[in-house]
Amino acid sequence: MHSSEIFIPAVIAFILLAGVIKGVDTAQEFMLGARESLLIAFEILPSLILTMTAVGMFSASGAVDIIAGAVSPVTQFLGFPKECISLAVIRPFSGSGALCVLEDTLSKVPPDSYAGRVASVVMGSTETTFYTISVYFAAIKQKAYPAVFAGACFADMSGFVLSALAVRVFF
Repeated sequence: MHSSEIFIPAVIAFILLAGVIKGVDTAQEFMLGARESLLIAFEILPSLILTMTAVGMFSASGAVDIIAGAVSPVTQFLGFPKECISLAVIRPFSGSGALCVLEDTLSKVPPDSYAGRVASVVMGSTETTFYTISVYFAAIKQKAYPAVFAGACFADMSGFVLSALAVRVFF
């Protein structure tokens, strides 16, 4: 038996024991927390549907390919492979869409090639930033500030360029 198999039951037992010691009705608190989580999920559902629909339409329209063609001279200068541009365009918006693009990329280039490795590092080291921003700000019922988007775009660009650099340095 590994220690990881004991950890989660031990944490649950600790929480229940702490509740008993403090005289807290842990079952009732669990129910209240679950109810609050469902209400939050219900409130942010329209934002999620909008984001997923927009990403689907964006991908199906061919706009990703147009953007990839337009930015390829800059990305080649930075050492970012042209095969990964579509992934860099869709990744900030959709994790599942990015997985589809990654699968398509790895079906065209070998996984151990430079482009395959960069695509894999991009998937592992970047975030679906616009999706995350929409969910978090919908949860707190506020509009996202322009600085949030600017920072997210800068972080994404840095992640893409540094992914290519890391592959060049370490492989």
